[in-house]
Amino acid sequence: MKRVLVMGVSPGVGKSTFAKKLGEKLDLEVYHLDSLYWQPGWKERDNDSFRELQEQIVKKDSWIIDGNYSNSYDLRVKRADTIIYLELPLIVCVYRVIKRRIVYARKMREDMAKGCPEKVDWSFFTFILTTYRERQKKMRNRFKKLKNDEDCKIFMLMNRKDIENYIQNL
Repeated sequence: MKRVLVMGVSPGVGKSTFAKKLGEKLDLEVYHLDSLYWQPGWKERDNDSFRELQEQIVKKDSWIIDGNYSNSYDLRVKRADTIIYLELPLIVCVYRVIKRRIVYARKMREDMAKGCPEKVDWSFFTFILTTYRERQKKMRNRFKKLKNDEDCKIFMLMNRKDIENYIQNL
């Protein structure tokens, strides 16, 4: 396990927290896609330069990358030897995003780009609520197709206990 993707059903599922713990346990560098995608002032990076940044990372011998970003999934999955998919109930994800918004209000999170302080954004909550089921189905199907790939191990962690046990049992 040297090139790991940490993906999840929704914002708030715990991708960044899990990736950080995994990085500490395995002594691997962690890259947060949100910190690569967003530029100061919550400006979106153009797709070409976002992909270029990821290409530089996946060329390395070892890494953990957390985040979904379907438009560049192909770059990451080609080089990954392990994919860890996190899925928790929608209500848990929403609760965690609300909690994160309160705890980090107008502060910087270490997994976010510089110049992008946490903010309450109702369109973000709407995104979570309206796309959860669709993304859940898409992600499960995506990883079921990869289950037989001998070059890439897939772990689908479907509850908090699975997530905690995975880290503890490494």
